[in-house]
This record gives sequence, structure tokens and C-alpha cells, in this order.
Amino acid sequence: MSHDPPGHATPKADAPVERHGRPGIALISPKGPLYRHRGGIFGQSLRYMPLTLPTLAALVPEELDITVTCFDEGIQDVDTDLDVDLVGMTVITGTATRAYALAAIFRARGIPVVLGGPHVTLAPEDAAPHADAIVVGYAERSWPQLLRDFVAGRMAPRYDQAPDLDLAESPLPDRSVLPRWRYLTPHVFEASRGCIHTCDFCVVPSAWGRKPLQKPPEAIVEDLKRMKTRKAIFVDLNLIADRHYARRLFTALRPLDIQWYGLATTLLADDLPLLDLAAESGCRGLLMGLESISPASLRESHKGFNRPEDYARVVERLHERRIALQGCFVFGLDQDEPDVFEKTARFAVEAGIDLPRFAIVTPFPGTPLFRRLEREGRVLHRHWERYDGQHVVFQPARMSVEELEQGTEAAWKQAYSWSGIAQRLRRTAAPWHVAALTNLGYRRYAHHLKQFYTCDWMIEPPSLSRLLHRQPADGE
Repeated sequence: MSHDPPGHATPKADAPVERHGRPGIALISPKGPLYRHRGGIFGQSLRYMPLTLPTLAALVPEELDITVTCFDEGIQDVDTDLDVDLVGMTVITGTATRAYALAAIFRARGIPVVLGGPHVTLAPEDAAPHADAIVVGYAERSWPQLLRDFVAGRMAPRYDQAPDLDLAESPLPDRSVLPRWRYLTPHVFEASRGCIHTCDFCVVPSAWGRKPLQKPPEAIVEDLKRMKTRKAIFVDLNLIADRHYARRLFTALRPLDIQWYGLATTLLADDLPLLDLAAESGCRGLLMGLESISPASLRESHKGFNRPEDYARVVERLHERRIALQGCFVFGLDQDEPDVFEKTARFAVEAGIDLPRFAIVTPFPGTPLFRRLEREGRVLHRHWERYDGQHVVFQPARMSVEELEQGTEAAWKQAYSWSGIAQRLRRTAAPWHVAALTNLGYRRYAHHLKQFYTCDWMIEPPSLSRLLHRQPADGE
């Protein structure tokens, strides 16, 4: 049975590429409706440069002499009339619908399409009908092999991650393929991938397992020096997943005299020598998934190592070392009742969390949470563009869909009320002007959630003039 879309012209993926000039590929990061290029909340993007497209570009084998064009729909439009031989797209669940639509357009023109990324890894059977080839798992080896096969006319329908993948083989990202000036910062780095925990709503263990993969700290230092930056964002999902590696990394960063921001678990506050080393190496801000103030909810989600009774101590220990905290909470867990929103927002303010953030728990396909809710008949639909952390895509256990969506918005507004901001600013670890402007930005965000929802993390505030004189976004 054919899965080709109407009007599909069969791409010539099984014949050697013949072209008068150099073979050309387009790499695209599609975005769902909430994230697509539209000016942004302050009239410009507050996104940081992603690493996926620069890494894929750097992995293109030199001997193939392929031209690479990259498009990030968060900052630019995609030209669907591109004159290329192959299109590759990286797909998360929230962008799958958009990726499939773009794939249909290119395939109808006879251009083969390759899909990869987290959604493809989690649900390959969902993605395969929309592509000529899919890449499952990390692509450091499979992507170059796919390109060699494509040029030779023997591209296979599926490429899987190498079982013995070593990130020491990964080249430094080629950030020149994206326009740096369109981002808040291009100084984004990745030292490791993966996490040792098994939180049931997290895509990481389901997609890539629990064994962390690591780049040599020396390679990270080389990349930082090459970028000549004094500030950096680490996008690692859990920088302290391997504490021995974290010590090596922080020790290597210490002589650079930089300021860096990243993600970690609350367990860092229990390891004071490691926390001290992180601070000495330049850590000035961490994002932590606090998730819930209910121990029962945390145990049910397999995140019992989080202890709500210790959250205030976590904040205190970070602040003592001049490290600001962005604390993330999710709503809609089975133990949550309608009073959870007010309680959580009040707790975030009273605990002095520098930047609280709230989202609706989302059962991404392939995760234990999705499988359980599907067994219970509680998954409402598979409209992937709504799997974004803002929309409810399942039936909550102890409240209605409307209560969950409205309660999440109410928590944002409560945490970023004038009194809530003032109370948290009195204890912030960030420079006061940075904390004040960032909180003002999040306050506006909280009051325009439906227009401006985004999961990107601001490490620098917009200027005051830009905040006060922004261009209106579409629909205002």
C-alpha cells in the first residue's frame, strides 16, 4: 500500500545524483504555529541559536562537495521553491504536522525528503510514510552514511543510530550556516546528551536510553575559545548526569573566566563540592525541573529524587553562590486538583525562585506516560501541533480540560503579579537590572500566553527601550 501524498512525484532517490553544479541539500528546522517566525514578543527573536542544523552541516562529508542551505522557521521563512536535490528536517512532536506538510510539498516536486529528530526516534512508524528516508536516534554516523548512499543512488528507507556511538567523533558545529544576528546569542554549546533518570513524561530515556554520551571537555574548551565568548548556554539535558564527567568539565571551564547557564537536577544542591565547583567555573544560572510540590505526584512520575520540602534550600544554596534558578513546574499530573495552581504559584514566589515557569504535562508518543494514558483511553487526539506544553491533549484525572488550561494561565499571572515580582526580586541572585527586566518580559508573556508561549530560556533581558517600544505581534 502506497503512503505517497496526492500529487506525489516519486523522487529519484534510487539513482545517482546528476547535476550540472554541486549537489545541494536544504536542512530545515520546522516550527509549529506558536513558534514560527512572526516577529516575537519584543519585535525580535529571543531565541538562542539551535545546534542541530549547525551540527548536521558540519557532518556533511567533504568529499561529496555538497552545498548546504539551512532554514530555522523560528527566525525565517522557508522557500518551498528551493532548487535542491535533497531536503532534511529535524522534527519534534510539536512540529511534526508542519514537517509533514513541508515534506508533501517538496516530495510533490520530486525532491526526496529525510526526516529525523526526537519525534522520528520516538514514533518512526508515524514519520516514515511522510519521508523517503528516516533517521532514528543520534545521527553522527548515520547522516554522513545516508548522504554517501544518496549521492551513489542507494539511499535506504531507514538509518539507525550506531550502537557504539562516541561523541568524541562529533565535529565542532558549523554555526556559519545560520544568521547569528537573528538570535539572542549564538554562544550555545553541548557537552553531553542523555540522562540517567526515568521520569515517565520525559522523552529522553524512551528515545535514547539512560546512558549519557559525552564530548571530551577539551573539545568544549576549544569551541568556547573559537567563539571568543564570555557567556555561554549549555543545552545538555542534565549536566550532572555523570558527576565524574561534570567535575572534569567544570574544572576545564574554570580557567576561562566565563559565565555560563545550563540545566541540572535538584541533586546538585546535595553535592556541595560539585556545586561549589560549578559556581567557580562560572555558573550563573540553572534551569531545574522541579515539576510539582506534591511528593505523591513526583513518585508517580518516577521523579521521587525531587523533594518539595527541600526546594527552598535548593534556592538558598544556589543563591549563596550567585546562581539564579529558573524552576519549572508541570500541571495535570494525576494527583493534581484544582487548587494546585494557586498553591504552586504561591510556593514559587515564597521560595524566591528567580524565574518560575509553568507548563501542562504532555504525553509525548513513545513515553511511558503516553502508553499509560492510551491504555486508559485518556489520550484525546494526535494533533501533534498541540503537543506543545500549553494545550491539554489528554483527559486529566481530577479536573476538566478547561480547568487545566485556565489554571495554568492563572499560575503564570499570579507568579508574575507586581507583588510576586517584587517579592522575588528582593532575593534574586541575578544582577538586579537583569532580573527586573527579565521579570517584566515574563510578566508580559504571562498576560499574553496564547500569543507568545515559548519554551526558550532568556539569559539576557531585552533593553528597556525595546521593551517599551516593541512592534506589535500579529493579531494584537
